Amino acid sequence: MKRTLVWCAVALMSLMVAAQTKDNKMGGGTEQAIAGLEQQWADASKASNPEPIAPLLADNFVNTGSDGKVIGKAETLAHIKAAKWETNQISDVKVTVFGNTAIATGDWAGKGTDENGKPVDAHERWTDTWLKMSDGKWQCVASHSSTIKM
Repeated sequence: MKRTLVWCAVALMSLMVAAQTKDNKMGGGTEQAIAGLEQQWADASKASNPEPIAPLLADNFVNTGSDGKVIGKAETLAHIKAAKWETNQISDVKVTVFGNTAIATGDWAGKGTDENGKPVDAHERWTDTWLKMSDGKWQCVASHSSTIKM
């Protein structure tokens, strides 16, 4: 009896380790995929092209800018189209996955003009919240940025 219990415990532990390893491998792929979507967003923003970004944002997307203003998807896309960038790049991107939710953080540096033609030379930290939707695609549901004072 004791021997059977030990073997059952060993088998259970093996299954748990295998499941955790599988989850870690899946998470790593998800982390890379989300980081790729973030880069796609940055590249399209630099080109003032909202079209590749639109499917990345949920319909009820909420964007809180470093100025504290909260805007939705349509206004975010309009701002992307109107802004003109010499520099628009992200770095230090980190993604943590929690099941069907992923949190991405990173640095952003931008130099150019905003949607109102006002000069911008900024460095910010950002946090994006991504959800895996019922169709299996990841969409950003919320974004927040804070100015880094240098």
